[in-house]
Amino acid sequence: MTVVESGLSWRNEDLGARIRVALWLRDEVGEGSIFSKARLREAIQGAEQVDRRMRDLRPAGWVIKTYRDKPSLQPDQLYLESMGLPVWEQEHRAAGLRQISAKTRRFVYERDGHMCRRCGHAAGEEYVDAPGTRVRLTLGHVNPHSSGSAANAEDLITECARCNETVKHLTGVQMTKGQVWDRMTELPKRHKQDLLAWMKVDFRPLSQAEKTWGLYRQLPAAVREELQRDLEALMRS
Repeated sequence: MTVVESGLSWRNEDLGARIRVALWLRDEVGEGSIFSKARLREAIQGAEQVDRRMRDLRPAGWVIKTYRDKPSLQPDQLYLESMGLPVWEQEHRAAGLRQISAKTRRFVYERDGHMCRRCGHAAGEEYVDAPGTRVRLTLGHVNPHSSGSAANAEDLITECARCNETVKHLTGVQMTKGQVWDRMTELPKRHKQDLLAWMKVDFRPLSQAEKTWGLYRQLPAAVREELQRDLEALMRS
């Protein structure tokens, strides 16, 4: 019995997002064809982080190229060069998935101070440029463009969900070298020195206050309120 005869369709919202994406690519795109991220998101609506679910197909042998791999593509376009394992079949559903243990996840969050290593936001904070939207932390890979990255602590980084999507090669145009350089030259000398030091180690060390802030932000709201009152009382004493 074929997949179509079995009733598996990318329109079936009871299927996992990764499976739906694979079926959509098979049925609506096909090997050797170009598609856009916008078209994918429009088709697979209501699925969390659909771009990531598509990236999860790469370790299962799916070759999906971006403008970084294929210069003729636009930043929003992708090219399905070839399909890999049929992840919609039961025996292949876990193919290529990277399992992160609870112990490793906890270690990475604690190592990174419960803060996004890319933008510095802590869990539950509100984005300044997106009022009402709160930070949700997740784990990303240090080298996101490499398919099948390992799931060891040294290969993982704490990111907010927004940075996790925007820094990936499947997202829109990033700032140019010139734009970033302009920001650098506008910094005071002391900040330039700090930035250069961070660049050399590819890491922005957190102050003790920042580390404590990250720990504080991951606590329940009621507990945060208690701690705020306790600290205010301590400062007055």
